[in-house]
Amino acid sequence: MIPKRDLLNVVRGFLMGGADIIPGVSGGTVALILGIYERLVTSISRFDLTLLDHVKQQRWKEAVEHVNLRFLISLGSGIALGIGGLATLMHYLLHDHTQHTLAAFFGLILASSLLVARMAQRWNLGAALLFPSGILFAYWLVGQSFLESPPAGNAYIFLCGTIGICAMILPGISGAFILLVLGKYEDITGVLKNTLHGDINMANLTTIVVFCSGCLVGLLLFSKFLRWLLACHESQTMAILCGFMLGSLPCIWPFRVDLTPDIEKFSQKQWKYLQPDFSDGTVITSLLITVAAFAFVVLLDRWPQGHEHIPPLAKEETPE
Repeated sequence: MIPKRDLLNVVRGFLMGGADIIPGVSGGTVALILGIYERLVTSISRFDLTLLDHVKQQRWKEAVEHVNLRFLISLGSGIALGIGGLATLMHYLLHDHTQHTLAAFFGLILASSLLVARMAQRWNLGAALLFPSGILFAYWLVGQSFLESPPAGNAYIFLCGTIGICAMILPGISGAFILLVLGKYEDITGVLKNTLHGDINMANLTTIVVFCSGCLVGLLLFSKFLRWLLACHESQTMAILCGFMLGSLPCIWPFRVDLTPDIEKFSQKQWKYLQPDFSDGTVITSLLITVAAFAFVVLLDRWPQGHEHIPPLAKEETPE
């Protein structure tokens, strides 16, 4: 029988995984609300030279305790279950109910960006300069032609995993949203959906392995650096993240006309942005969905647990 504390971590992981698969809801924010954010980031950042030394000396017990492996395994199992459980639904909604789904994403991400702005404890000069820089960079990035038809190779999938997983460590920004911006969200959820439905082939398995490998590399390479950013430069980090999220909103504008109907993949379509036609019932529904999604994130943020903040780093954890 699974011990109670491990089962609780599986449930926590499931909630995080379910959040990570929805663009605009951050698994990092859920970890904050559940009170395990510091523990998670600290455990990941301890995949370091000390762990390597324990392994070389075959001090297995010390190695397990150093990274809090039991916690990571139970939490990771829940995250995998949460992602797998919602991947099929999210792929279906984005493919068959594009406008309403994008409307929900728009509301979720807009609200999340405001919460990220509030996480910045002090809006000093650096934060004030980084905020518009994030907006401009994101607006430039989502307008690049390669994102309309992103590369199909495994190298790009690996890169998407490396970048997207960092959003799990950063509260407020969603890894699924990063994949949406990079044009691989529907591809990844589609592969997960097909695999879970029994379509197990070498192409699907290769995509999953490559993407997960990118996630692992991203965690190992950037976890300590991101922890340092949050501990020592929280306001500036949150300011540029908020700007990035706001600047990326055009890529999920719900009201658009498909200029290339012969292309099936959402990430490969070319779009023309439109003004909402308020006489159209579907537009009204989309707007209501946007408002509901916005309200959901605001209510989630008001959960009684509140936010925990990263404490100052120990000297040995500070990057050189």
